[in-house]
Amino acid sequence: MINFNYSIPTEIFFGKGSISILGKQLKRYGAKVLVVYGGGSIKKNGIYDLAIKLIKESKIKFWELSGVEPNPKISSVRQGVKICRDNRIDCILAIGGGSVIDCSKAIAAGYYYGGDPWDIVTDPSKIKKALPVASILTLAATGSEMDIFAVITNEETKEKLGTKSSYMAPRFSILDPTYTFTVSKNQTAAGTADIMSHIMENYFNNTEGAYVQDRLAEALLKTCIKYGPIALEKPDDYDARANLMWTSSLAINGLLDYGKVKGWSVHGMEHELSAFYDITHGVGLAILTPYWMEYVLDNNTVDKFVEYGINIWSIDKNKDKFTIAHESIEKTREFFNSLGLPARLKEVGIDEENFEKMAEGATRHGKLGEFKPLSKQDVINIYKSAL
Repeated sequence: MINFNYSIPTEIFFGKGSISILGKQLKRYGAKVLVVYGGGSIKKNGIYDLAIKLIKESKIKFWELSGVEPNPKISSVRQGVKICRDNRIDCILAIGGGSVIDCSKAIAAGYYYGGDPWDIVTDPSKIKKALPVASILTLAATGSEMDIFAVITNEETKEKLGTKSSYMAPRFSILDPTYTFTVSKNQTAAGTADIMSHIMENYFNNTEGAYVQDRLAEALLKTCIKYGPIALEKPDDYDARANLMWTSSLAINGLLDYGKVKGWSVHGMEHELSAFYDITHGVGLAILTPYWMEYVLDNNTVDKFVEYGINIWSIDKNKDKFTIAHESIEKTREFFNSLGLPARLKEVGIDEENFEKMAEGATRHGKLGEFKPLSKQDVINIYKSAL
């Protein structure tokens, strides 16, 4: 295990009715709030009305930015920055899933940056300050409610890039599992795959001695495997939704990667897919993950797959190493398929046309990943195997 500095600054208010603290908490950060949300589902399920009621009761002035896209675009960030500057906004409240929260984080950082907000996406070192961000989570998936990351798409250049800064960590997040009862089966499945991918990006890692992190990761993976199917069949099962929601936060808030050398693989490849084709992030991850696993499996990585197969999928430890590894990969694919997620790129309308460009984008900063670093050609090969 390598040295690390521990800091997870977001305050979490978890459980039924936890939105009751909204007004009091927002007032800690100012009297003028920008409320950011997506396509309007929060108005159908009543979350919007309740949030606005609490904001008004606290005598907080508010402005709105609606229509944030599932893969949030830099144009929405620019629009939000303008609203904040024109009205001297004190803080930002994101109501929604990871896309809305990511957009809000970028707006918060862009407010203090003198140039175009895309600059702070391509170069996070330019982020020196950010407006306070708070969130009301409505989808368990990205973990953005408790981390320092934001992923933004530039629709003009077809780039989808992640940026990060400790300044962007939400000051507080409200996590009420009942707010995910109305999430569709497709989004629940994609969210579960997204959570699992966050965990596996940290789990499949070469850092030695990170026993605690790996056991935590396995517990969280088992939680997804147990409760993902239950949430699909019983969308108002509180325990299923609560466990998925908390797992979403823990998967990427730092606990699993503190003490490890950083380096993700599948996310970098998938960001290119959703930048070019605007597909749901979790769907792309579910498709690519098993093919990435098969591609990186070799004599140097097989022991990790054995650990994964035995501890997660209860495969007989007396079997041959590579048999265990292949079976664990197949069980991963079968689980994603059991959630109703596609197994191949062609199922979501993707062909070979942009593989070269996407692989080039995925490896723009050099080889991709830490577990088994991938070249541009490696990424192309994985895309082709996933067709």
